[in-house]
Amino acid sequence: MSVTSPAEREELNRLLIETGRSDQKAFAELYRRTSSKLFGVCLRMLRDRGEAEEVLQETYTTVWRRAGSFDAAKASAITWLVTLSRNKAIDRLRQHREELLDDPERMHETVDEQPTPAADAESSQEYRRLEQCMQELEPQQRSSVREAFFTGATYNELATRSKVPLGTMKSWIRRSLMQLRTCLDQ
Repeated sequence: MSVTSPAEREELNRLLIETGRSDQKAFAELYRRTSSKLFGVCLRMLRDRGEAEEVLQETYTTVWRRAGSFDAAKASAITWLVTLSRNKAIDRLRQHREELLDDPERMHETVDEQPTPAADAESSQEYRRLEQCMQELEPQQRSSVREAFFTGATYNELATRSKVPLGTMKSWIRRSLMQLRTCLDQ
């Protein structure tokens, strides 16, 4: 599922708002339109199909309970949903901290042997655009952003691993995210 048009974004916003009003049909349609993308996020982060499925289920349970707190003025529905699923995946990673992921730079090389919604999500226009924008970052900053996103590493952990002061790491991440936002908005 690739959300590319303003009309599609507005429709997802409407479905999420209606879900917040306990509309089961809107929730079912929201799930149908977004689950493959969110599953892709979970699978890329967790690298385990069973874990990704569990986190996806937790995500939609939370969506049902918290959709009323969605504010379209602050973020689009898809951004809200991706952030929620990403945070759920990070929580799961932190629960299993001893199973640290290998090199975050290689996360995009994770291969899913089965044709799944994840494959569709990764081939989406949004994913390709994000990868193009990520390539515009300096290598160290790109690595830090990927590691923060995919492993949930804190600023302190990133600074220690990169052997830079904490303030430098915070500045790298902040500037990198601003650069990504600018690139993605073009």
